[in-house]
This record gives sequence, structure tokens and C-alpha cells, in this order.
Amino acid sequence: MKKIVFLLEEPSMKVLLDNLLPRLLSSLEIDTSEVSFKTIPHEGKQDLEKSIPRKLRAWREPGVRFIIVRDQDGADCIRLKKRLYQLCVDAGRDDSVVRIACNELESWFLGDLGAVAAAYNKPEIARLKNKAKFREPDNLSNAAQELKRLIPRYQKLKGARLIAPYIDYRRNHSNSFLILVEGIVRAIGSWR
Repeated sequence: MKKIVFLLEEPSMKVLLDNLLPRLLSSLEIDTSEVSFKTIPHEGKQDLEKSIPRKLRAWREPGVRFIIVRDQDGADCIRLKKRLYQLCVDAGRDDSVVRIACNELESWFLGDLGAVAAAYNKPEIARLKNKAKFREPDNLSNAAQELKRLIPRYQKLKGARLIAPYIDYRRNHSNSFLILVEGIVRAIGSWR
């Protein structure tokens, strides 16, 4: 049994991935008896970054790959990714994958407005997908505010619980989300 361990910045990322991963593995025709996953949320980016070296050094289970996921939060994406990857290398796990949500998790939700519309029973939101700012949601520096503008009652964790079941990676316009999916596929493919 192979396992992917996701070290995540926040609980809402765990909610999204716990819901998405079984559907993703199924759609990729990956036998879930061969590959499992574990998602570990942290209480923000500092908690995550302190945790990475400890967890990677201490994890002794064979057949494990790590994927680190963090919001960009206005940081230089390339430098941030290099810094996080270096933490993995320093902990002896250069086979780890680092993925950054540009600029924040809500960009991934805005990348699939059909999912947002279904989650909140507001079909008119799905029609906004062709507006310029939603075609490339990673460029929004205020994705959470944009989502709150569309759904005034949106709350981070509850919103993730509502939206995650409807997220379809095949129709998502967020490039950073698609790169996460590619990283997952690559991690699984490295065992084949």
C-alpha cells in the first residue's frame, strides 16, 4: 500500500482534499486499495512550516510521499515554493512535492463557479465563469473577499464543506489548483 501524506496550512484545505481525493483517484482509475492518503491540517502557515521538518524526519512508514500545500498569501510564489521545498530536502525528503494555492484557497473555489453555485443553490453564479476575473482566479489577490461578495454568508470552513463535494477538477479554471492535481498524479505515477 502506497500512501500520500498531505501537510496542509489550514483545516479548510483538509475538508477540500478529503472530499476531492477519493473522486480524483476514482476518475484516474487508480485502485484505492493500492494508494491511500492522509491529510494533516495545521493552524496556519507558521505552524505548517515548523511542522514540516519534524514530521518528515519522524515519519518512518515505508512507501510514503509527502505533498505540502500552502496559500501564497501575497508572497513571491517561486521563492516560497523553493523555501518550502528546501525544508523538505533538509529533512531528507527530496521526493516531496510542494504546491501553492495562488493567492488563497478561495481561488480554487472561484475556479469552479459551478461548484459554488450548486453548493449555495444560486445558479446565477455559474454564469459568471466567463467574466474576465473568474477566468483566471489565481490572479485575484482577494479571492476570499470575491467569494464573500458572491455569497455574503460564506465562511471559510463551512464554505469548504459545502463547496468541496461539487468541485470538479476537469472544469476548474484555477491554474494553481490544476498544478496541485498534476502533483498528485505525478506523486502516484512515481510509484508505477
